Amino acid sequence: MRAALKYDGTGDVAMTESTPPMAVRASAAPAAPARATLILAIICVSYFMVILDNSIVFTGLPQIRSAMGFSETGLSWITNAYVLVFGGLLLLGARAGDLFGHRRVFLLTRSFAEGRVRNRAMAAYSAVAGLGAALGLVVGGLVADLISWRAGFFLNVPVGIAMVALAVRFLPETERQGGRFYVAGALLATAGSTALVFGIVDATDIGWTAPATLIPLVAGLVMLVLFVAVERRAAQPIVPLRLFASRERSGAYVTRMLYMGAMIGFFFFTAQFVQSVYHWTPLQAGLAFLPMTLVNFVFAVQVPRLLERASRPQVLTTGLALTMVGMVWLSRLDLHTPYLTGVALPMVLIGAGQGLVPAPLTSSGVDEVAPADAGAASGLVNTVHQIGSALSLGILTAVAASVSTGHEAAGIAARWGAALTGSAVLLALALAATLTLVVPTRTRPHERSL
Repeated sequence: MRAALKYDGTGDVAMTESTPPMAVRASAAPAAPARATLILAIICVSYFMVILDNSIVFTGLPQIRSAMGFSETGLSWITNAYVLVFGGLLLLGARAGDLFGHRRVFLLTRSFAEGRVRNRAMAAYSAVAGLGAALGLVVGGLVADLISWRAGFFLNVPVGIAMVALAVRFLPETERQGGRFYVAGALLATAGSTALVFGIVDATDIGWTAPATLIPLVAGLVMLVLFVAVERRAAQPIVPLRLFASRERSGAYVTRMLYMGAMIGFFFFTAQFVQSVYHWTPLQAGLAFLPMTLVNFVFAVQVPRLLERASRPQVLTTGLALTMVGMVWLSRLDLHTPYLTGVALPMVLIGAGQGLVPAPLTSSGVDEVAPADAGAASGLVNTVHQIGSALSLGILTAVAASVSTGHEAAGIAARWGAALTGSAVLLALALAATLTLVVPTRTRPHERSL
């Protein structure tokens, strides 16, 4: 279940009423304590729903491939078709919150003041990712075993309806701004990213120099350049380019794109590995991820306490390093890799790292943003997550397809190992981006808040 805005078909959405700047700033006041817990619960359950949507499909991938006749490379479109459209519309929906009011677009940073309160809210928000992934993988496997992989797509419908109703009733509204924003930007960002992924994935089957590869690659680059041009000229851009003026925010966007790209590769290929090599059922495959998802939750809820003893960059770089070491270890898998030492133990490190990374990384992506741009900044953080996932999965799929051993079972293990090696490389690049862009901006002593 996913929320979407409706438009009148004119290509943009206009607002006629205006709001003075001071009114916008006043609307950023944090929620009262009595209502804050309920607001956080609504936001976290809604995010849980999104994570569930992402993860529920992974354990059903072998069944989907068999039922739909996908190739190994074509199977990546099961995930990419979702994240590309979702990422593009996130830009539109988040900017709509700045213009139409943030109750219509859930926004955690506008409901909780900076400091300890927001730290705890961010930690809870991040911990939901671990629980959502765990439940999604297990429930997805259970549903695929007992009913069909198709049934998993309906589970979020009642949850989504309930969250919309609760949001209208309990989330505080903010003042609206005047102006308009342009749908063309979201369309160009989505279409451009999709074309790039299409060219990368198809290149594994038809070659990098084939016209069917080069045309979408060039078209994708052209559309992304046009996207920047449109946003530069737009009076109310969905991605204000001033968001990139901060070195820390820019570094956070790059790091998030690389990190989440590595993680979607982890879920996508590992879920297939345990079913194809160990011959486990979808439910067993979902349970196989518990060492990662449970540790993820434990570390995520400890982030506020850790930030009382260490700085944000220290927590972030530690999480990135742990994830990278775990991914390097996991990428060594082959046809005879035992689950305990070759899969489960690396997952513990990956889970610890992912528990530490999201909260400080998200905060760096929205740090010191003007209240009028809060929705756009939040949307950009989540969009680079989704678009980065799609682009990275396309690249990792191409890496996997380039490996051949001449033996079917050994070839599967070798291809998935090569893809996970690619994920480890992405994590190394994410760590480098953090060390060069994010850490230098956080040199003040006693910097502890998210």
